[in-house]
Amino acid sequence: MTPRRTGPGVLPALRPVPLGGTGPEDVVVDREGRVVTGVEDGRILRVHPHGPARVQQIARTGGRPLGLEVLRDGRLLVCDAERGLLRVTIEPVVGKVEVLADSVAGAPLRFCSNVAAAADGTVYFTVSSRRYGLQDWLGDLMEHTATGRLLRLRPDGGEPEILLDGLDFANGVVLSEDESCVVVAETGAYRLTRLWLSGPRAGRRDTLIENLPGFPDNLSRGADGTIWVALAGPRQALLDWLRHAPVQVRRAVWQAVRPLHIRPLPVARVMGIGPDGRVRHDLRRIRAGYRMVTSVYEHDGTLVLGSLLEDGIAVCELPT
Repeated sequence: MTPRRTGPGVLPALRPVPLGGTGPEDVVVDREGRVVTGVEDGRILRVHPHGPARVQQIARTGGRPLGLEVLRDGRLLVCDAERGLLRVTIEPVVGKVEVLADSVAGAPLRFCSNVAAAADGTVYFTVSSRRYGLQDWLGDLMEHTATGRLLRLRPDGGEPEILLDGLDFANGVVLSEDESCVVVAETGAYRLTRLWLSGPRAGRRDTLIENLPGFPDNLSRGADGTIWVALAGPRQALLDWLRHAPVQVRRAVWQAVRPLHIRPLPVARVMGIGPDGRVRHDLRRIRAGYRMVTSVYEHDGTLVLGSLLEDGIAVCELPT
């Protein structure tokens, strides 16, 4: 389904919460209302989004943590771009890190991106690219390698199974409220892809929403079932054109721009999508002072934002 072209509303003013670390790529909220995030030096941090920003380090992965999921028992799932799928125990042994999966089909896991856990302990997680690592994420978007995957790890462990292959930069992942389907963001294709897990459509793949106005990154689910989508940046004419260019051209353009260190535009934008694919929220702030929003999480009437580039998270009111 294509989003309605009614124009975005205004994202309320953002309040920065400094962390003392760079790149809180994903944000989640624990049972105590504290924001948990990972930064580029491998630390997992916890901070209350209201009041004095007292930042606590709860673990260090030894890699680059990206997507997070708080489990019902208080432990934390972490997609680490360098180490694979991890589980962090916070209490009673603070910071204990276990590797749940570091290979699939005989190949090392690289560029693990985001993760969601079902009530029975089944874990769904994404691999963004099998050609490029995190440092060269733009190269994958420019070349459209379509080497992303959606994986599943059963509660009893073992080898992850490949549910979807050939995804165009697989990124955020979220389960529907009733866990009948799992939704994954294909950043390079500007769409959310859905895989049905149960019911008459079990095993079928379709599109929840397409032709998004920017690059969908991490996903989360709000209290009313809304799927929140962080748009890391607006669509750009060059990248749209490259989608249809020959592969040799795409690779040549990437090699040409690779040394330029392109800075994302200072635009913050998030969307809320209903289970039927209709747009419930479309919120944008230009010159927001916060670049490259890679995650959004709804909590207690607020939205918490994370970024691959910024030195803290940002918080704003959720418009009614």
